[in-house]
Amino acid sequence: MSDEFSSQVSDRICKHMNEDHAEAVALYAKVYGDLADATAAQMLSIDAQGMNLQAQVNEEQVPVRIQFDRTLENAEDAHHTLVAMLKQVRK
Repeated sequence: MSDEFSSQVSDRICKHMNEDHAEAVALYAKVYGDLADATAAQMLSIDAQGMNLQAQVNEEQVPVRIQFDRTLENAEDAHHTLVAMLKQVRK
């Protein structure tokens, strides 16, 4: 894991997304994780290549890895990428 995506950076991003943007995390699981029946999801980790989620599907916890379409440079790039992914879903 690069310095830009240390465990501290990953933890901070995940905490923010899970606490403030739970609906967005669920949408990532539904659309990008191909889990249309997901009712909720939690972001477990994020790195330059993708993010690991745990989705709730039919009362089961399902792990899902979502790859980004490119390698991210840093936490700011992650922020912009996550926002862009959400905007794409909501079109």
